[in-house]
Amino acid sequence: MEWLSDPNTWIALLTLCALEIVLGIDNIIFISILTNKLPVEQQAPARRVGLGLALVMRLGLLFTISWIMRLTAPLFTVLSNEISGRDLILLLGGLFLLYKSVNEIHSKVEAAGKSEEDKAKVSYASVIAQIILIDLVFSLDSVITAVGMVDRIEIMIAAVLISVAVMMLSAASISAFVNRHPAVKVLALAFLIMIGVALIGEGLDFHIPKGFIYFAMAFSVGVELINIRIASRK
Repeated sequence: MEWLSDPNTWIALLTLCALEIVLGIDNIIFISILTNKLPVEQQAPARRVGLGLALVMRLGLLFTISWIMRLTAPLFTVLSNEISGRDLILLLGGLFLLYKSVNEIHSKVEAAGKSEEDKAKVSYASVIAQIILIDLVFSLDSVITAVGMVDRIEIMIAAVLISVAVMMLSAASISAFVNRHPAVKVLALAFLIMIGVALIGEGLDFHIPKGFIYFAMAFSVGVELINIRIASRK
């Protein structure tokens, strides 16, 4: 256990926790948008189930690191691009995010004022199924990031547990904020479109620096917060 007294261990843990929390924000936004379509009494349980599944998937993938690393081996080639198992998951996840986000924006614009009817049509099981699908994509990205940063499974597990705990504590407030401000929901969906494009790019070996994506998201959120502040003063 001498590695616990090594300062580099704690630096790696803090760095990985910060990165995992940032990556988890995307997951929270998606879960919040999906669960907000359910009746109020089902929203909190659905969020807990969704984040619980995210934790289980992350830990499960961590304990199958050897399998994770084999996912990077090429399966076939398309237009001189080698496609691996990881690439397939990222491509399908990105396409799912694009479809779901565009569909949500379309529904919000075209079916304004019908939120209660929409909630009645959405089943709890369908929401959980969609959360499972997107949790798989975000969990894979999270675990591959962890494996690339540190070499001890203990640090990875600790970082995942801490990040998911932070996600669980903040999920309700983020969900309430998104639900309270319709413009923020559209902005969040636009972020998910951007993330979907980035996932497709990653799947095709076209790396888009995440710093650019997060800067654009932070800038947009800053502008929207100013708009909310001005509107509240009026």
